[in-house]
Amino acid sequence: MVPAPAPVPDPAPLPPRFGPVALLHTSSAHVPVFDALRDADHPDLELRHLVDEGLLARARREGPDAVAGEVRTLLASAVADGARVVLCTCSTIGAVAERTDAGVPVLRVDRPMAAAAVAAGPRVVVLATVASTLGPTLALVEEEARRAGLPVEARTALVDGAWALFEAGDTDGCARAVADAADAVVDADAIVLAQASMTAAERLTTTPVPVLSSPRPGLAAAADAARGVRAG
Repeated sequence: MVPAPAPVPDPAPLPPRFGPVALLHTSSAHVPVFDALRDADHPDLELRHLVDEGLLARARREGPDAVAGEVRTLLASAVADGARVVLCTCSTIGAVAERTDAGVPVLRVDRPMAAAAVAAGPRVVVLATVASTLGPTLALVEEEARRAGLPVEARTALVDGAWALFEAGDTDGCARAVADAADAVVDADAIVLAQASMTAAERLTTTPVPVLSSPRPGLAAAADAARGVRAG
């Protein structure tokens, strides 16, 4: 008598997903970056991407407050579509998004990075490829220093030509320009890469000064917030 085949066990159930987290981008280039971070660090997190490149263009021309109404509308739509948390990945408009009352937590991707920078020491250098990002990021670093009760001597520098490379699709060239600028920094305890688009430069630098970028810690904060909303 031929024995009956052993029963095939049911596949292990997938872990429950949580979120969703809506990410507000001003460049479509950020979508694969954050998807990769989600896959590596938070595979059970649901992400929804909103891309509006016009927001940054207008904010650069008229100032970040000029897009407050458009940001409010986008966030309201994301929440209506089920978002439990919103993460703004654009440093230029991060403060505008963060102060928008959307009915769910609205986070700016660069806040955890700024907190880590001031914890590293008082001499913080903010690098950016877009001039409109320098002021908001500098203000954030100073705000985090006040919150932590730590001294800070922050200064800024614009990486000339890097944004033109990014816009032209030469992301490798942009990263190399940013890395070279970071390696040229002296008298610093931390170097902040102000924009999410600068993240690739972090692995190219050779400076002994800590070089900080925002996507990984920013997404981690959003994931924590999403878990908290779900648990509550």
